[in-house]
Amino acid sequence: MNVIKTLTKSLREFKKETILSPVLVSLEVVVECLIPLYMVTMLERIQEDNSIENILFWGGLLLLMAAVSLLFGMLAGRYAARASAGFSKNLRTDIYSAIQGFSFANIDKFSASSLVTRMTTDVFNIQNAFMMIIRIAVRSPIMLVVSVIMAFTINWKIALIFLAIIPVLGVGLFAIFKKVDPIFAKVFKRYDAMNESIQENIKGIRVVKSYVREDYEMKKFGATAQSVRAQFQRGEMIIALNGPLMQFAIWTAIAATCMFGSRLIVESGGTDLSAAALSSLIAYGAQCMSALMTLSMVMVMISIATSSSERVAEVLEEKSTLTNPENPVYEVKDGSVEFRGVSFKYSEKAERYALSDVDLRIEPGQTVGILGGTGSSKTSLVNLIPRLYDATKGEVLVGGVNVKDYDLESLRDQVSVVLQKNVLFSGTIKENLRWGNPDATDEELVEACKRAQAHEFVSSFPDGYDTYIEQGGTNVSGGQKQRLCIARALLKKPKILILDDSTSAVDTKTDALIRQAFREEIPDVTKFIIAQRVSSVEDADVILIMDGGRIVAKGKHEDLLANNKIYQEVYYSQNRMGASADDLKKESGTEGTAFEEEGGEKE
Repeated sequence: MNVIKTLTKSLREFKKETILSPVLVSLEVVVECLIPLYMVTMLERIQEDNSIENILFWGGLLLLMAAVSLLFGMLAGRYAARASAGFSKNLRTDIYSAIQGFSFANIDKFSASSLVTRMTTDVFNIQNAFMMIIRIAVRSPIMLVVSVIMAFTINWKIALIFLAIIPVLGVGLFAIFKKVDPIFAKVFKRYDAMNESIQENIKGIRVVKSYVREDYEMKKFGATAQSVRAQFQRGEMIIALNGPLMQFAIWTAIAATCMFGSRLIVESGGTDLSAAALSSLIAYGAQCMSALMTLSMVMVMISIATSSSERVAEVLEEKSTLTNPENPVYEVKDGSVEFRGVSFKYSEKAERYALSDVDLRIEPGQTVGILGGTGSSKTSLVNLIPRLYDATKGEVLVGGVNVKDYDLESLRDQVSVVLQKNVLFSGTIKENLRWGNPDATDEELVEACKRAQAHEFVSSFPDGYDTYIEQGGTNVSGGQKQRLCIARALLKKPKILILDDSTSAVDTKTDALIRQAFREEIPDVTKFIIAQRVSSVEDADVILIMDGGRIVAKGKHEDLLANNKIYQEVYYSQNRMGASADDLKKESGTEGTAFEEEGGEKE
């Protein structure tokens, strides 16, 4: 019931169609079920008077009833189509809106491929089931009940045949669907895995081709597709029993009706049952059985849609782990940042912390360089500043206020982040840049691009700032993409700017020019620069050395170079590429490096 309650919230403007469809179906069924009963009277009247006028009169009434039933059916179908299509549109919109409000922790819970499956395949299944429910699932029970009642009004003894078959058939159908329901629940998990395989392959298609691994990828996808096929086949084989069972019930009912009805006519001489009444009983028997068969088809669709409904409701009911406080702070005073005893892990179930015991104070306008090996949690540290995640322990303060006390939108408007994975969207360069500020003028766009060292290459394009960027920015180089993303971040005019390894694809000269522009043109902005190159952070006010989720050293370039063995090793390895590893260790006095990779943790 909770799932149904959650999903029906998406009906909204299509409630009228949702109500009208079953009402019209009910009227269609009533008229349709009256036709066999009317036929008994019609045949009797024609037997009494077989004149052409009498035949045309009673035949005309029959055609009128059929036309009315057809009209109700057409209108019901039209409203059902509008309701189901509108419902699925609202569902997809609501899912998409829910995802937009998710925190990174919520996104981590659902894989991207799973969310895509839920918005496409699962919603499609729900749409089909919904249309059947408001039309066929209403029509079949009403037709079944009315047909049985009408059959009893003609001859209760023959009508008992229908009552005897219905429960037997119902038990058989229930057994089928009870067996098949868990199978379809597994199928959609396999769908997620298949979509994930497709998504991964498409994103990494250049790597696949460069390593000539097409055959391997096809075999891997084939195994996943085979798993989906096997589960579907198993479910469909069980559901296929529905057809023979229904056919057996229909023909058994009709055969029994004909046999016992004919015998009753002969024995009573037509007084207890006439030939016309028997034909009506056969018609009602066919209606009863066809109603059950149609209802069984609906049950098949509902069985498939049940798992889909639960998966969609799971997304809609998911609450963001990050919410605004009751009385949020809307103004960020300055770009100061402070970490007070901060520890963080991505999941409550995680055995180890990604960050441990971080204490740090950064003044407004300072430039902070962050160095560390893969898995040292550099990205985890800066993700806490714009509250992309919440600290598990301790406090993160921006402008002297705990980030949990800010209005989320106000905080993030003042913290620009250029993430590790630079993303450009399909559209012009202008449109991509204005993600940073929708109201930015052309002059502001140019100024931001000059600071990010992007203006020169943008101007070289035939269409300049109106150049169209393909989805994912595939028609620009990695370095160009990074500079456009930096320009986009600068357009927000933030108090804090975070560059997460965002100049890794640009040459050292361009990197230096970007940092020079930052020093000279945005001196009041607090800047966090995560980098692998020492040259990218050596002029920072403070450099943090991270290892194992901890800040193991901090200071200026000169101090770290003179006193920190880890920093010495990294510096000399990058500035004396000709030296051997043993020479560097000997010169720096270290026996090993703390910049070894640590698997199993997110950056």
